[in-house]
Amino acid sequence: MPGEAKIETEAGPREACGVFAAYSPTQHVSRLIYFGLFALQHRGQESAGIAASDGETVTVFKDLGLVAQVFDETTLAGLDGHIGIGHVRYSTTGSSNWANAQPAHRQVGGTAVAIGHNGNLTNTAELAASLGASEATTDSDLMAEGVARAVDDGRSDDRGLELALMKVAPTWRGAYSLVLMDQGRIIGLRDPSGFRPLCLGSLSDGGWVLASETAALDLVGARFVREVAPGEMVVIGAGGVSSLRPFAEAPPSLCLFELVYFARPDSKLCGRSVHAARREMGRVLAREHPAQADVVVPVPESGIPAAQGFAAGAAIAYTDGLVRNRYVGRTFIEPTQMLRDQGIRLKLNPISESLAGRRVALVDDSIVRGSTTRKLVTMLREAGASEVHLRVSSPPYRWPCFYGMDTADPSALIAAHLEVDEIRDHLGADSLGYLSLEGLLGAVGGGPDGAGFCTACVSGAYPTEAPITADKHQLERL
Repeated sequence: MPGEAKIETEAGPREACGVFAAYSPTQHVSRLIYFGLFALQHRGQESAGIAASDGETVTVFKDLGLVAQVFDETTLAGLDGHIGIGHVRYSTTGSSNWANAQPAHRQVGGTAVAIGHNGNLTNTAELAASLGASEATTDSDLMAEGVARAVDDGRSDDRGLELALMKVAPTWRGAYSLVLMDQGRIIGLRDPSGFRPLCLGSLSDGGWVLASETAALDLVGARFVREVAPGEMVVIGAGGVSSLRPFAEAPPSLCLFELVYFARPDSKLCGRSVHAARREMGRVLAREHPAQADVVVPVPESGIPAAQGFAAGAAIAYTDGLVRNRYVGRTFIEPTQMLRDQGIRLKLNPISESLAGRRVALVDDSIVRGSTTRKLVTMLREAGASEVHLRVSSPPYRWPCFYGMDTADPSALIAAHLEVDEIRDHLGADSLGYLSLEGLLGAVGGGPDGAGFCTACVSGAYPTEAPITADKHQLERL
């Protein structure tokens, strides 16, 4: 959209995408997918798209913007069909433009293939070279191209899409939770490490849905059945649900930040309430780093559960000291320089009555770049806080992520270059305390060795071979 601009006011990391898929024997699924994507909007706000099939033709509609901006009754009515997939995007490979919006779509002879991808591949350049796909600008494009070619090679078999995936998916490295479709089936697939979540739900009419988070199942009235296992392929069609395992088994490595930051608090991961896990993070943080404070204030929205847990664990009054404007997300007008300078106030504004003359324990879930946090500390002081003690419900974010977070550039990570006391001084806080990795793993039910989770961004231990550097726009420069 011309003139589009985004004012960054979030302190946390940025995640890749959200995916949703639906099959129903009794209803058109485009509206179902629309509401599923609406529930996953927090995972990506750059673009949205839906692909649907009536059994013969796959129709795709996608555009830049939020779900409610991209779709209306007219566009949804044009997405006719009983199966479909949907996608919301935050870019980690490729620019934010219409061409890179998903689902990615390919037509191979009489077979149409559409893919929605959450995650990030680590061998993108190698795949581009092997496929000779000079026009591909995202890793998701390369996946769609590879699947389409494999479908073409085996199109005489009515299991073409499954066989194609079993052939090409083992060549992919990195993180991917996928929803795919042809004219008659939808497929969910997680990488062998299970970096990104995917779950299966059932509909009352005998239909099925796949979603990045359980909160999306709740919104569309689906019953949670189970999580799709790492390395599992779930095939859904008129014959029901089947499961395949195309990969060699690998240790599961769900991104730890799904529980810290990305997932909605009303979702469940690994059988546990995300909200309950975040409250426990706050309780443990209060034990590890107590604060001499009068009130505990969260950074809304993602810092709220941890702040509640911190207040309970420290026996300090919890209060709302910052108000979030819920209607500010993306802006489609160019902000003035004054608004850029004051950008944080577009989303967060202090409540002076809650802060004036008080020692404040400000609780957030993470600090990545630090620029927003520094502005928040200044804002609280200007509102009258006598002291600001910053508490963070995750460890220092020191290493780049190559599995689906937009943090592949280590130069942008404040903890990669400064020690904790230096970060405190840079942010202007009176004190700073981070939750330890051991405390975080204990709060989410993980073992002390991190088994079951990827901790690379806070430990430097990558579960798979990772590139030394990564360029978000590498395919666009080839």
